Amino acid sequence: MIAIVCPGQGSQTPGFLAPWLELPSAPEHLARLSEVAQLDLAAHGTTSDAETIKDTAVAQPLIVAAGLLTAQALLGGQPTHDTVVSGHSVGEITAATLAGVLTESDAMTFVRTRANAMAEAAATRPTGMSAVVGGDPSDVMDAITAAGLTPANMNSKGQTVAAGTMEQLAALSANPPAKARVIPLAVAGAFHTEHMRPAVNVLEQLAPTLTPATPTSVLLSNYDGGRVSDGAQALNSLIAQVSRPVRWDLCMETMLALGVTGVIELAPAGTLAGLAKRGMPGVATVAVRTPADLDAAKELLATAAGSTKYTDEGAN
Repeated sequence: MIAIVCPGQGSQTPGFLAPWLELPSAPEHLARLSEVAQLDLAAHGTTSDAETIKDTAVAQPLIVAAGLLTAQALLGGQPTHDTVVSGHSVGEITAATLAGVLTESDAMTFVRTRANAMAEAAATRPTGMSAVVGGDPSDVMDAITAAGLTPANMNSKGQTVAAGTMEQLAALSANPPAKARVIPLAVAGAFHTEHMRPAVNVLEQLAPTLTPATPTSVLLSNYDGGRVSDGAQALNSLIAQVSRPVRWDLCMETMLALGVTGVIELAPAGTLAGLAKRGMPGVATVAVRTPADLDAAKELLATAAGSTKYTDEGAN
């Protein structure tokens, strides 16, 4: 069984979309996504600088669009019903779209609204996020709590992301957990914390205009790593996710329990494949950074095609 995973904010780098736009159908596809996003995603993915694409209002639609472009080139449509699909933070919107919960138009409308609302919430007070790498997990949690921060992303046993005000993040850097490094992240707010509650309210108002469908693939939730089997449930989870922690560690645990043997990360790839290498020993990984990586990803998909199909046994 293969898992298709979709990265979150902070994975984007200047110019990362340029090689993808060399594919025959990609420019037209991106133009359709750009129209809904009300952004020139081609320019942001090819010529905009790092500071520009760090802006939440730009980064989130750009990342979702990149994932959809990659998926089209890799899969030619939706994954098969026995494929596991999951996304980290904003990548969960990409995953829900691949699983058939949202149309591409609804996905881009949702991410545009989410990004603008989160950017507005972040602008009310300087906040941010820092990764805490290494250290004893209990010491890490104690240090995060002592600084008044929220463990916003629990990515693996060796990596937790803390979020809060810049003063709180400075306090954590000044008093890091033993044997751990505190690394500031290139994001513009304390995502997945109560600082983002205003954005949740905005998305709740948007929800009645969307038409979520039942997932056609095995879709995992950031909330608890469990399977999402209902469209309305998936949409509600996407909305609530904005102000609650991302448990990517639990998503990886569920993938292992389901018998996942390979992980393919869509563009802008690298982060989740790296976490899988450390947190899912023995599982093959392919980070699809450019079209040159498509052959390796397709080979992994072909290898898994004859493996045991998904059953509900062992699912969370």
